[in-house]
Amino acid sequence: MRIKFTSQLAIFIFLSACLIPAGTNIYGQEKASFDSDEAKLRHFKKVLWRKAYWDQDTKLLDRLLAKEFQFLRPDGGVTTKSDEMDYIRKNKPSYDSFIYTIERMDIFENGAAIISGKGHVKGKDEKGNYEYTYYSSNILIKRKGIWKAVGSHVSGYKRSYATEEK
Repeated sequence: MRIKFTSQLAIFIFLSACLIPAGTNIYGQEKASFDSDEAKLRHFKKVLWRKAYWDQDTKLLDRLLAKEFQFLRPDGGVTTKSDEMDYIRKNKPSYDSFIYTIERMDIFENGAAIISGKGHVKGKDEKGNYEYTYYSSNILIKRKGIWKAVGSHVSGYKRSYATEEK
């Protein structure tokens, strides 16, 4: 009797597991799509963010930044989403090359994410060829399935000019 009950229970558990749709846990909740979110966040930070500033695309930047976005600058000053929109509208980039390396990306179950890394920029201005690096930490939230930046902090800004060798 015990063997029959145990085998019936095993069959019941197996069949029940087969009926649970893929991507759903035993509580009927969808698993977090970390792989998809990771790809979206990488694209957000490495492609879209850069594109908004490079192309002076205020419509794109408006989609990327949450209404309460704040940027903490290296000098300690704070700017808002409105300030950033105004800045890219008025300031064409002077750099030729921009590479952002993500060093940390954490995606949390509550719809929040942290992306931090190092920016490396090269360009030319009235003083000559320059290069600078900085570190940034970005806080993002997922609202209605869309990632938005709510905060960005830049530190460790170092700028130098190329010296000509004769």
